[in-house]
Amino acid sequence: MWKYRLWPALQLSALALLIVLLFAPEWPAFGDPRYQLKTLVQLRQFDFVVWEAQAIASKARAALANHHAYLNPVQQKKVVLDYINLIAQAQQIEQEMTQLFSRTPPSARDAQAQALEARLAETRAQAAIRQSLAEAIVQEQVAWALRESGFQVLGQAWPPVLAQMTPLPSLLVVSPRAKIESRYQISLVHGLSVVEKDALETAVLQQLDLSALVVPIGGMGTYPAMIMETSNLPWFIEVVAHEWAHHWLTLQPLGLRYAQDAQMRIINETVASLVDTEIRDMVLQRFYPELYQPPVANMPPPTSSAEPPAFDFRAEMAQTRVQVDALLAAGDIVGAETYMEARRLVFVANGYTLRKLNQAYFAFYGAYAAEPGATGEDPIGPMLRHIRANSPSLRAFLQVVAPIRNYGELEQLFAQMGPEN
Repeated sequence: MWKYRLWPALQLSALALLIVLLFAPEWPAFGDPRYQLKTLVQLRQFDFVVWEAQAIASKARAALANHHAYLNPVQQKKVVLDYINLIAQAQQIEQEMTQLFSRTPPSARDAQAQALEARLAETRAQAAIRQSLAEAIVQEQVAWALRESGFQVLGQAWPPVLAQMTPLPSLLVVSPRAKIESRYQISLVHGLSVVEKDALETAVLQQLDLSALVVPIGGMGTYPAMIMETSNLPWFIEVVAHEWAHHWLTLQPLGLRYAQDAQMRIINETVASLVDTEIRDMVLQRFYPELYQPPVANMPPPTSSAEPPAFDFRAEMAQTRVQVDALLAAGDIVGAETYMEARRLVFVANGYTLRKLNQAYFAFYGAYAAEPGATGEDPIGPMLRHIRANSPSLRAFLQVVAPIRNYGELEQLFAQMGPEN
């Protein structure tokens, strides 16, 4: 029996090694801006080789054990929900500790702090015991939805679904000041302080005359996929599916050209975002129906109210992006940056604590065009949503967009789909 379990583990390890080799970072030459950036980053760069080795070993052990195959659907659901509940408890305890240390004098908090630390350690230990099994169950549930959608080889989802909750690196995004474009991205170690982030961004601006921002990420398309720790099960399922979409695209023209230019990155991320919502909803409806929420478009319209409309983050951000694009197109870099800072204060006044709003912000968040917002008037999102609406299935949609090699080919494909509904 063991050899039948060993084969999947070997397959997963080989596939992970292939992805690492394909996307291993290049070593920039001296004088290249990337070299200067790495000099500024120094030891704060994330070590993917070490993480991959540990993650692959963990997933190989789980594949060999295959514990989830011995549980019925009710037991599997309980394991996942228990794990998610433990994560929620741990996060709540951490919040209580933060509040304790920010509001209570040192002389009065020692006993409370020790009790909270003991509770946190026990909760984290219980969660760690359940993590591999819970992840294996969610992986299989996502794999079921993918098989139902036609993504299978010999009855198995391909590529295999692999994801691991882990402390994620931050991402240093660098854009030219004269236009919004994600020119460089460097993954940084987890846990940098706000002071360290600001100092690095300022150094990039002052020494390289580039706009920079250190942003958090929810997941990363390593193999296994890196997923931020969360107690939100629908979001966890969504990100697992999102990163799987990147894995599927890895050897396709669209995936191979991810870093070709800003438009190809937006196309990639938008395709993955369209995949993740469909797969998430399939999983929730089948395994966690109490957590499924129908799309907003299917909900009844809100009743009229005399109250003024709430601050619409997406609409306001889209308006900001359009104005910034116009100022940069006119060559007014200082005017655009002054405008962005003024708008940032407006967002902060309405409860959105944006640390910085600059070209790098739009370069990163504008890549996810499945929904409007930081993309401004970028047409990529509407075109891809139209192509998906006119594709008979999710697999057909991915097959038709996978050969895209540049933005012009997306426009041609959109035109072939006929007029919008």
